[in-house]
Parts: sequence; C-alpha cells; structure tokens
Amino acid sequence: MSEVSNPFQACNNIFVKPNGVFKALNEKNNWSWIAFFIVIAMSILPAYLFMNYVDFEWYKGIIIDTQYADVSPAEQDIIRANMAQSTVMTFMMIGGILGPILINAILALYLNLTTKSDEENLNGYTDWYGFTWWVGMPVVVSSLIAIALIAMSSNHQILPTIISPLSVAYLFSVEMGSDWFSFAQSVRIDSLWSIYLITVGVSQWTSFTTKKSAIIATAPFAIIWLVWAIINLV
Repeated sequence: MSEVSNPFQACNNIFVKPNGVFKALNEKNNWSWIAFFIVIAMSILPAYLFMNYVDFEWYKGIIIDTQYADVSPAEQDIIRANMAQSTVMTFMMIGGILGPILINAILALYLNLTTKSDEENLNGYTDWYGFTWWVGMPVVVSSLIAIALIAMSSNHQILPTIISPLSVAYLFSVEMGSDWFSFAQSVRIDSLWSIYLITVGVSQWTSFTTKKSAIIATAPFAIIWLVWAIINLV
C-alpha cells in the first residue's frame, strides 16, 4: 500500500490506489475540503456548459413534450413563455450544489450508524461526512466525459442525458418521456464505482471483513433502485 502524504496526491490516488487514500484520511484532518470543492465543481460544470450550448428553444419543446404533455395547449404556451434559460440554469446549478450536500449528509449518517457496532471504530459523523466526498470522486470521470462530448458536438440540439454519460439513460438512449427515464438516469457506472470505494473505505476504517463492508456499501443503492423499479412496474 503506497503512502499518501498530501490531499492532492489523494485526489489522484483515489482512482487507482484507494486503500492508501483511506488509510491516510483516517489519520489526517481537513483533507476532505479538497474533495468537496472538486465534487461540487464537477457536478455543476457539465450542466453549466450544456445550458450555454443547447438550442434552448428546442430544449423547451422537449421539456414541454415530455413533462407537460397532459396539460392543455394554452397551459403549455404559458409554461413555455415563462421558461427562461437563466432560470433553468439557476435551478440546475442549485441542484448540482445542494443535491450532493444533502445526499452525502444522509449517506454519512447511514455509514456512521452501520459502523457503530465496530468497537475499534472511533470515527464520528463528521468523519464519515468527509469520507463521502472522496467516494463521490468518480463524478470527475463522468463530468470530464460529458464536457468532452459537449465540446465535440456539432449539433446544438443535444439531450440533457449528455450531462450523465455513464448513466443507463445515456448509454441505452432511454427516451425522456419513458416512465423509466429517471430510474435509468440514476443507475450510473460512477455510482457502482462509488460503491466499490465505500467498500474499500469501510474495510479500511473498521475491522469489518470485505464482504460485510461490501454489503454496507451496496445496501442503500440496491434498496433505492429495487424500490424504484418495483414502483415503476406496479
């Protein structure tokens, strides 16, 4: 296991040698601020570039057709008239910032509670909250791919799925009007990568076996996806 001596090295090693990163994080303080800013920045950058590149009038039509197909034409015209590009971008930016903060707060609570049974584990809630930003680092890979796809696109009529190019929705071209679209957007390769990092981190921070750590890491994602799929099927 290679020794990690600074947070910038940790940002690099989290993708290739995560064991050493979590070992260092268990001994160091304040490193997680670096991961926090990186994850937040990379969560909003693709959306910002998308909104500045997409043909917004065409995009509004897509939104109206998929989300407001059941309302009257008059109501659709009102929605279309009130849908400003700056407003949509603001909501996407706010979601990109507050979403990870709230989701990681819940994930940290879950990890803090599920690791309480390990008497050797001295990490508290704030430690696990810092931990969540490191397991969220795979978003960097997804975002870089999204940025490249947007930059290489010659057509301004691009679907918002391009923001999450590692999602099932993008990879299998799930239509926005599909009942499975939101579910497909949530199932992403980078999420599976995060599950792996949680497994590595929990096994490094506790005395749990890799198997138990993997169960802890997988359970919340599996339960959410399973319940979501069942609701869609009913």
